[in-house]
Parts: sequence; C-alpha cells; structure tokens
Amino acid sequence: MAEVTAGMVKELREATGLGMMECKKALMEAGGDFKAAEELLRIKSGAKASKAASRVAAEGVVNIFVSADGKTGALVEVNCETDFMAKNEVFVGFAKEVAQAIAERDPADLATLSASNTPAGSSVEETRAALVMKLGENINIRRFVRYHTAGKLAAYLHGSKIGVLVDYSGGNETLGKDLAMHIAASKPICVSSSQVPQATLDQERKIYAAQAAESGKPANIIEKMVEGRIAKFLAEVTLMGQPFVKDPDTLIEKVLAKQGAQVKAFQMFIVGEGIEKVVVDYAAEVAAAAKV
Repeated sequence: MAEVTAGMVKELREATGLGMMECKKALMEAGGDFKAAEELLRIKSGAKASKAASRVAAEGVVNIFVSADGKTGALVEVNCETDFMAKNEVFVGFAKEVAQAIAERDPADLATLSASNTPAGSSVEETRAALVMKLGENINIRRFVRYHTAGKLAAYLHGSKIGVLVDYSGGNETLGKDLAMHIAASKPICVSSSQVPQATLDQERKIYAAQAAESGKPANIIEKMVEGRIAKFLAEVTLMGQPFVKDPDTLIEKVLAKQGAQVKAFQMFIVGEGIEKVVVDYAAEVAAAAKV
C-alpha cells in the first residue's frame, strides 16, 4: 500500500472540496490510489447528497442577472438550509451563475435549467451536486423568471433576501429603480386590477359579505359595503392602485402617466416565502438526551 502523505490529502481536498479527514480516510481505503480515492468520495458524497435532499432548505438568496443591453434579465431563488450557508461566497457565486444561465439559455422550466450549462461550462445540476458534496447542505433552485423586452428592465435587490425585476417602457432609469424599490416595499401582487385572479376576488368577497352581514343592515347596503371593501382591496394589492412610497399623496398610476410610462410585468421573490420551516427545540433535545 502506497504511503498517504499530507500533500496527497491536500491535493484531494482541493479537488473535491471535502474535509481533510474525509480525504485522508478515502486515500487510506483506496491504498493511496488518488483516482480511486476521488471516486470513493464521489460515491459517498452522492449518498450524502441524497440524505441532504430530504432536509428543508428555507434559507438562501435571490439573485438577478441583466444583460449588457438591458433587454434580457433573470431573477432566481436558490435555497440552502442555514442562513450561515446563505452567506458563503461559493454558494452566492453559484446563485449568480444560475441567474446568468437562465438569462442566456432561456430554459422552459427547472428541469431544462438543470440540464443547461453554466457560464463555466458544466451543467447547472452537476454544479449543484458538487456544491452539496462540498458544503454538506441541501441546495436547490426553487423558482425563476426570465424577461426579454423591447422596453427596459429595472432590477432591485434588498440585501440578498428580496429581489424584484420589472419590465417597463417609457420614463427613465430612475423611474425604473423607484418602481422596483416600491414593489419591494409595498409588495403588490400584480400590475392592475384586471390581473387579480377571480378565485382571489371571490374569496375576499365571501369574507367581506360574511363580515357585513353581521351588521344587520339591509341587503342593498351590505352589497355596497362589500363592493367598497373590494375596491379598497384592489387598491392595496395592485401596483397601479398603490400610493407611491416616495410620494404617498400620488398613486403609482399617476406617476407612470406623468412620465408616459407603462409597466408590462414584474416579479418579486422573497427567500423562503411559503416554505414551512422546521423549528428545532435544542434545549428539549439536550434534556431528552440527558435522561437516556
């Protein structure tokens, strides 16, 4: 059996990104054969990645890529398990590569994206799997949106947790930035009232009708009360109906009209939104362990 030297361990660590002890153990099991040790680690890390895939990944980052001509852009959410990992430079770099791949490759869905190549040349899935192997956390690409426009794109990142991409025309870059920041702050669900899903309106109307019925007022009055609440709801959830955060006395609709601008679409991602996080009671775990 060939001697396992510190240099061999260091080289294997650099090649795989795994810990020194894992690399040393693999080299010893492989009898000092570097290639065999690397293959062994990949086999073991594959099992590690499979186990990691079952763990909840509700932390992470959102990232945005916009092409040099400002016509194509992508917004993506990439998740991991811990906020600590979300700040890891390698993890953040992966999210940036994925955003660029989306903008340049125009994948139809997550499966197509996984098979697409990153700017570095390897596939998104190969890069993701290698990252799981290296960092030891479940990592996944949750969702993305890509815009290609004849108008303009505005992008805004609030730290790494909230990202907004806006497709608009008219106005200037300052307006675009203001719109993106407004969306991040006020969180509208769509551009105009015509885009609010009918199911959402029906649900809100049902709730408002039940609330108004408790007033004991006549049916015609109740109907007016409900429609008034619906109008208020639409103003709150649509971009056009919201007061501009930089000038609360002016609606976004009027801000756009004044500059001859229009918003075609927008998307906002908030990291972990809608993912049920597992809360671990470490004190209870320690207490339970102490009783064993």
